[in-house]
Order: sequence, then C-alpha cells, then structure tokens
Amino acid sequence: MTKLFVPKHVRQEQEKSPTEQPQEISELELKMQEKAAQAESDVVDLPILEKLPQPTGWRVLILPYRGKGKTEGGLFIPDATVDREALTTVCGYVLKVGPLAYQDTTKFGLLQEPWCKENDWVIFGRYAGSRFKIDGGEVRLLNDDEILAKIQNPEDIIHL
Repeated sequence: MTKLFVPKHVRQEQEKSPTEQPQEISELELKMQEKAAQAESDVVDLPILEKLPQPTGWRVLILPYRGKGKTEGGLFIPDATVDREALTTVCGYVLKVGPLAYQDTTKFGLLQEPWCKENDWVIFGRYAGSRFKIDGGEVRLLNDDEILAKIQNPEDIIHL
C-alpha cells in the first residue's frame, strides 16, 4: 500500500469540521448577491426585442432574412448553407429605428413618411451596415440611407 504525504496545513484544513469553517458573509456581500440575483432575474424576464440594442441617431436595426431550412420537395438544407445564405442576404426585417432616422431634411427633403418603419421588410446593400451576433443569430445596424426599398415578402426576392 502506498502512502500519500500531504503538507501539515493541508491535512489540518481537511480535518476541520464544516462548522469550523468561517461562514461569515458581510452585509455588503449579502446585498451585492441579492442585487446580482435581482439583475439576473430582470434580464431573463425582458422580452427578446427589449434586450436588443436601441439604434442611436439615424441608424436602423435589421434582422436579416434566413430563408427556409427545407426545400419545396421536402429536402432539408444543411445549416451551414442556410447560414452562408443569411450572410449574403439583401432582405431583412426592421426591428428598431433610431430617433433621428429620416429626420435629415438635407438628405431626405420633406418626407411625408419615412422610407421604412418597424415591422417592415426591406432590401439593403449586400455589405451594408455593421454585423454583430446575438443569441440565436445575427443582426445588422444600418444607416437610414442604406435602405434601398421596402418589400412585402422576402421570398419574392431572388438574390444571386
């Protein structure tokens, strides 16, 4: 049988009973833990749209169209192909519009209504905007003048 030699201070720590371990938690640490738990529950309770960043100035937050994961014939398209198509898509869904979007009269003149608003499907340049990942996909942040057109259904648009 082999013996294991441990340093004296390690053996003493192992021999202490759980009640001898210091259990003191300062009031400040307790309050910080409560605040952290409260903040964590607040984040979980928020709807997904409220967790997304609010565009500032003249920017528009777009969710690019991903396309279908299955063909009309019933064949499943690999996830890698769907993701690649989503990167090169030119269609997207407007999630949020910044407070100054379409307000610049030198750029847009006196508009009767903005070029797009929340919940519209739009077309934009293939490489337009800034891309960043969120939980569940990717969104783009575009300038208001990078929106090219409004459409009814993204599946009507064929991009090459």
